[in-house]
Amino acid sequence: MRVTEFDFDLPEDLIALHPAEPRDSARLLVVRPGEPFADQHIPDLKTLLRPGDVLVVNDTRVLPAELKGVRLRGDVRANVSFNLHKRVDAKTWRAFARPAKKLHLLDRLELGNGEAEPLVARVAGKGDTGEVTLEFELGGAQLDEAIKSHGAMPLPPYIGAKRPVEERDKVDYQTVYAAEDGAVAAPTAGLHFTEKLLQELANMDVAMERVTLHVGAGTFLPMKADDTDDHVMHSEWGEIDQATVERINARRKAGGRVIAVGTTSLRLLETASRATGELKPFMGDTDIFITPGFRFRTVDVLMTNFHLPKSTLFMLVSAFSGLDTMKAAYAHAIANGYRFYSYGDSSLLHRAPHPEDDA
Repeated sequence: MRVTEFDFDLPEDLIALHPAEPRDSARLLVVRPGEPFADQHIPDLKTLLRPGDVLVVNDTRVLPAELKGVRLRGDVRANVSFNLHKRVDAKTWRAFARPAKKLHLLDRLELGNGEAEPLVARVAGKGDTGEVTLEFELGGAQLDEAIKSHGAMPLPPYIGAKRPVEERDKVDYQTVYAAEDGAVAAPTAGLHFTEKLLQELANMDVAMERVTLHVGAGTFLPMKADDTDDHVMHSEWGEIDQATVERINARRKAGGRVIAVGTTSLRLLETASRATGELKPFMGDTDIFITPGFRFRTVDVLMTNFHLPKSTLFMLVSAFSGLDTMKAAYAHAIANGYRFYSYGDSSLLHRAPHPEDDA
């Protein structure tokens, strides 16, 4: 499909620069293909979800992966900054560098906020479009703690270009159930939940299951291809373990719906189920690219924020509920002042039928 089919105009003033306060007071647009849209709020999930349903959330934790410092080459120093976007191994990360042209292989880097010993790394590789591979002196949990100490929250470019990172972002840009370090972008649909709301849903027998997909900065990269067939999707590491699979399958067998909280949870679930139609354990990289025509096998309902025009995420929601439906839904959201993107409002999308569903 032509990428231009997924374009729309969004007024700049609808891009949310801070989340709703409290976080579960955000608006929720309910989309059921073929039915009128319903304007509701996040707490209305208590009436929109049913006993027996299962919420599948992404429990990745965002690392403060924006690092600034200096490049050392002899006596010459130059300021540089990096956004880590994919862990390679215990000591190595891929990162986007600014300015990348100042970097050579084996350059020594001293990164940090000036309040503690710098985080030392070297340039172990250079790629296209400003990407580099950084090898740190520290590794494993020590490296993770050093990144937390020295780094800033990697706000999306549509927020970071409009305001500086604030202290509150350390809390705002993290879900309440975040547990597994490794993401450099938040699974933003989950930012709307509070402990209180999750407990209220549990009390009405809506289960919550955790999966892990470490969201990479590639989620913000613009589409360079003119046709979706020519796009190369970035990969991200994820895991669904055996016990989680068994509990989700049991809920499905009993008639419960699977509600994916965020496109990251959906992508991981469909990666683990698309080959056979049965959900199975999964661990590894996924580069699944979902566009209209994709047959969803596990997810019945998707809770997700509003996405960028011509993005892979808008393509995914268009595959889930139908392109015409989503164009109309976004037009409705814009006309009614919904707040867009990571810190914005949310939507509850119901899956459109696929021609093969009854086959």
